[in-house]
Amino acid sequence: MRYTPPSPENLQRLKAELGRTGEEMAELFGVAGGQQWRKYTGGAQPREMAPQMLFFGAARLALSDEEMERVLSRMRDIGADIDLGTDPSDRK
Repeated sequence: MRYTPPSPENLQRLKAELGRTGEEMAELFGVAGGQQWRKYTGGAQPREMAPQMLFFGAARLALSDEEMERVLSRMRDIGADIDLGTDPSDRK
């Protein structure tokens, strides 16, 4: 797999386009909180976003509620215990 992560500027632009707070972006991408999210969008040495984190956030933005539930159900079938803890309509 070839992967080049989005730049901090790309992630900042996405945050602005979505009109979300750092906390909301952290929740969307499965990051511990707004402070952790900021590590991907700035500072002297910003972190690179791993492909699985980007995939998770993009899936939450792109998939319908039914499609997302299908993925989560499959994760549960595999043995995971997962609850995204938000109203699915918050993803859009």
